[in-house]
Amino acid sequence: MSTIDLPGVAGLGAGWGRVPPGGRSEPHQHDEIEMFVLVSGTGEIVVDGARHPVGPGTVVKFDPFETHVIDNTGDGDVVFVTCYWREPRHAGEVATRPGRRRFGQRPVFVFSTPPTPNGDLHLGHLSGPYLGADAFVRFQRMNGVRAWHLTGSDDHQSYVVAKAAQEGSTPEQVAAHYGAEIARTLESMDIRPDQFTVTRTDAGYRQGLRDFFAALETSGQVARRELPALFDGKTGRYLYEVDVSGTCPSCEAGTNGNICEECGEPNTVADLVEAQSRHSDTVRAEGLARHALALHEFRDDVARHHQLGRVPARLRELAQRVFARETFDLPLTHPAQWGVPARDADDQVIWVWPEMSYGFLHGIGQLGARIGEQWQAHKPEQDWKIVHFFGYDNSFYHAILYPVLYQLAFPHWQPDIDYHVNEFYLLDDQKFSTSRRHAVWGKDLLCPETVDAVRFYLSRTRPEGERTNFERDAYTATVREVLIEGWQGWLDDLDRRLKARYGGVVPDAGTWTPEHTAFYALLGRRLAAVTAHLGQDGFSLRAATAELEGIVTDARAFAGREAGLADAAGWQSENRTAMALEVAAARLLSRVATPVMPRFAGRLAALLGEREPTWPTTVDLVPAGTEVDLSGQVFFAAEPTSAQPAEAAPDPLPWLADLVRTTLGLPAEAAVADKTLLELGASSLQAVAVQYQILERLDLDIPMAELLSERNIGTLGRDLAQEVAR
Repeated sequence: MSTIDLPGVAGLGAGWGRVPPGGRSEPHQHDEIEMFVLVSGTGEIVVDGARHPVGPGTVVKFDPFETHVIDNTGDGDVVFVTCYWREPRHAGEVATRPGRRRFGQRPVFVFSTPPTPNGDLHLGHLSGPYLGADAFVRFQRMNGVRAWHLTGSDDHQSYVVAKAAQEGSTPEQVAAHYGAEIARTLESMDIRPDQFTVTRTDAGYRQGLRDFFAALETSGQVARRELPALFDGKTGRYLYEVDVSGTCPSCEAGTNGNICEECGEPNTVADLVEAQSRHSDTVRAEGLARHALALHEFRDDVARHHQLGRVPARLRELAQRVFARETFDLPLTHPAQWGVPARDADDQVIWVWPEMSYGFLHGIGQLGARIGEQWQAHKPEQDWKIVHFFGYDNSFYHAILYPVLYQLAFPHWQPDIDYHVNEFYLLDDQKFSTSRRHAVWGKDLLCPETVDAVRFYLSRTRPEGERTNFERDAYTATVREVLIEGWQGWLDDLDRRLKARYGGVVPDAGTWTPEHTAFYALLGRRLAAVTAHLGQDGFSLRAATAELEGIVTDARAFAGREAGLADAAGWQSENRTAMALEVAAARLLSRVATPVMPRFAGRLAALLGEREPTWPTTVDLVPAGTEVDLSGQVFFAAEPTSAQPAEAAPDPLPWLADLVRTTLGLPAEAAVADKTLLELGASSLQAVAVQYQILERLDLDIPMAELLSERNIGTLGRDLAQEVAR
């Protein structure tokens, strides 16, 4: 780039640019409007993932904050002139536009980190990636975006092996058992991923992973080399992850092998200070050949990737620390029996964290096959928008390692990824811990009556930017004071006043006072704020939940101010307006609470005469004449009150029918015997939940392909009965 001086021209900048053959400009975005005029050469302009061919004479205008790149695909230089100027009002409008960064024009794949099936999900898990991804997808869909939530069961983790040894079981049994518990807990939380991949059993997964790893080897950057390793001094067992602990070489905190939960930096295990084996009191070091990646060579590539999507400063700072190392050779395979070998004869398995990078693409391919799209794991598309939700301790893998692996496996793909990271959620000021049983499990609190309260409180206290703390008493008090006495109390009072004054029918607004217009404007500001806090750029469930509370606080205060004139003669027209505005506040709450509290929002919307509301762009009055009856409604509870389900009948057909109805959320009287799971609209997670329950109750491992075959539920039940009889 070079600058063009424009003497006497205020507010306009200009310059010449040149991109050599095979080169590309640095991705960037800014608040100015910019215009390129191509003088010579041919290439492609990439704007927020969309590619446009350009040549001599092409003029391209960029809106503020659009990420843009020039790729030179020709044989000669691409030469262009650029002009840029500021229009603050236009920049402000673009920054708040819901469909910014082409979210409404491309498929959006939202991933929550696949849970490890070595235990059930506790509130620490649920408060982070799973609730975040679920609310994000719900909001995007309300705005017309084609978004899907994908996750799975991370079966090949070494922690599954450790749990099996602890329980005297096998890794297969542990993964199946806790995978079933995880699926049930997600369902209880009203989190229903569109794709749930079980890595241990999913068709085509194993071979697809091997092909992906072969592509890494073909790049020449991943190869076997001897690197330092640690072994148990008595058994000779290779040590990594859960089998070894020590002091982090970067921050000096206590850590297990491979990643430090405190600072987020990786270790190679051999560099742990005062390493200790879980199996004996001695450790020895020696060299071992493993497939490895010289990660330090990709510093600039990761930096360019971080310029494309949403990458919080916390992750960019982590990358700065990781790449401050002079060298960093990262092993990608380990000697183990549990996992997927790169080839049949290999004595090492692909490390589960590199494996996960393929698993995301596999999930997209499986989702596409089910809904009729041509997406393929081995052919990622430039227009895909990927969004990741994960805990900070997974940051290195997601935001640093995976972009490098994708670059090596697919050189022509520049993945456009947004990252949403949460910190640790503490329980009584200590980390939630599955292994130490220091946890409040999701099933301890979740039932149909409490799910919205749990989702609300976890959103309200979600660890975004810093660690936050869960206390059972604080949860109970918040549900009672904010939701039951506050929200429920306001709606009960609104119902009473609406019936007493207008017979339960929403009145038409009459004369507006300045106080009315001020309240209406205040609701508009709440709408704008919660929209921003649930959007792709500034996503924050904590901030969004605060705005939901603000709507109720504002409405109650408004009702209190207007109460003095409610029955006064001569003010009937103004009183109608006040009531119409208060009902409008309830309608607004029902709409904007949907991503956070879908059951409450859906019930309230239905009581106000709405079905499947879309995201509002304005605060609308409820149509005059709408009958509203909120009496007798109980929206919230802090503790489970549901009766425990009865024991399943021994005959698998009625048990299976009940299971299908419960899992798919169908009415108790719904006929299912003559329909297949696909005909009943089962998602992949729901099918996995059915598969797990069959395994747990009948000890029959039914392949997913059979569950999703053309066998109806009645035929499947009879087949199960025959299997049990054998």
